[in-house]
Amino acid sequence: MRIGIDARLVDYRQAGITQYTMQLIKGLAECGAPDEFVILQSRRRRQPLAPYAGFIPRRILTPPHHTLEQITLPLEISPLRLDVLHSPDFIPPFRRNCRSVITIHDLNFVLYPHFLTKSAARYYGQIDEAVRHTDAIIAVSQATKEDIVRLLGVPERKIRVIYEAASPVFRRLEDSDLLAKVRGRFGIRQDFILFVSTIEPRKNVPTLLRAYKRLRESYRVETMLVLAGERGWLYEEVFQLVGELGLQDHVLFLGRVSTEELVWLYNTARLLVAPSFYEGFGLTPLEAMACGTPVVASNTSSFPEVVGDAGLLVDPYEIEDLTVAMWRLLSDEDLRASLIEKGFKRAALFSWEKTARETLDLYHSLA
Repeated sequence: MRIGIDARLVDYRQAGITQYTMQLIKGLAECGAPDEFVILQSRRRRQPLAPYAGFIPRRILTPPHHTLEQITLPLEISPLRLDVLHSPDFIPPFRRNCRSVITIHDLNFVLYPHFLTKSAARYYGQIDEAVRHTDAIIAVSQATKEDIVRLLGVPERKIRVIYEAASPVFRRLEDSDLLAKVRGRFGIRQDFILFVSTIEPRKNVPTLLRAYKRLRESYRVETMLVLAGERGWLYEEVFQLVGELGLQDHVLFLGRVSTEELVWLYNTARLLVAPSFYEGFGLTPLEAMACGTPVVASNTSSFPEVVGDAGLLVDPYEIEDLTVAMWRLLSDEDLRASLIEKGFKRAALFSWEKTARETLDLYHSLA
């Protein structure tokens, strides 16, 4: 088979879908399948994105999410003679001469349209056409599959649940100088609670800030709050709220960090807190558990599937629930030890090898 993978977004946005695309490509290469893979990479990239045998790079001039994508992308793809085209990012429907697979990571843009910018709303408003015209859909969790069926009316037979996984780089580090590295790189001089994600409305950062404020006042906690992630959209409220709550000296925004730095942060944080209203998979808790970091996460959407009993699950709308959960993990060493052990076991249930093999099976089923 000749399989195309649309990897254009890798050079435009460093977030969850980019990591999914890169890890999937690497996993497919390690499967040793006899298929030929054509990697559609952006015009920004000069070197092959996937330097593996059997993986052919093709520079595509059409940028991802472009207004003329449905017109220009078919013209670029048609000569490639693909059997299957996989779009790891949702993509609007277009004329094609091959079978199609799209991955839907979540439907937050359907559930929370008020969190979108106008341009994002225009783009994601094409989802109904996309799911109708594709041949198969990968949902990254059972929760996402149920949302696709319920909100978009897609038949269950058209959807395959294939879980993501944490990259193997996320692991427990035995490095006596690690704390010194973190302090030197980021200036963090004390214990800290970690949040990892893009700063945008559905990540529920205002609730986290208010819970953290209560944690400091009611429980006399001196632990810092560190947020690692780029600014997404509609993030102004978050930075304004830090000032209103008087947390300027206790909250640190790191912006985008490298993967290596993120591994360091997970390994040195007292806990990870993931209070999102909605996540299609919830990768950050899995990464944290793989590093031996206990987790507090929302009890909504896919988080219960991913975290199971290896973390504390709370109502993302209840400030006090989040406050108490953070306090428990900061103060109860027996609970911490128990969840760290459970977290390692839970994270081991997910692997990119399994993800790649199940995805390859789906490609072959469409041929």
